[in-house]
Amino acid sequence: MEQLIFVYNADSGKLNSLLDSLHKVVRPSTYDCKLCALTYGLKDEKRSWREFLEKLDVETEFLHRDEFRKQYASKFGYKFEFPLVLLKSNKGLEVFVSKDEINQLNSLDELIRLIDSRWNPS
Repeated sequence: MEQLIFVYNADSGKLNSLLDSLHKVVRPSTYDCKLCALTYGLKDEKRSWREFLEKLDVETEFLHRDEFRKQYASKFGYKFEFPLVLLKSNKGLEVFVSKDEINQLNSLDELIRLIDSRWNPS
């Protein structure tokens, strides 16, 4: 079964979440997680993102970098730059959308179009 794994360039936890939200407001240009900035408002996932994911015909998983490292990197020695989207399949983990690609996006609509075009090529 294939799965898309979204890995944020942020650590998990309530305090980290609060600090990330504050950082996005105070200094958005220096915020390290473009995936977070595109898909989340101050505290909740953006509605259009949630709706897109509900329609996407693939299982998804969302992890912070510390959760990813704990769950995957220690087992397989994967080294990735975050944020990114990975495709998990019987072949292992492959980069689906790289850090550089995410960081070049200017809007959530661009991210949605990119993922949709790769998952559902016409």
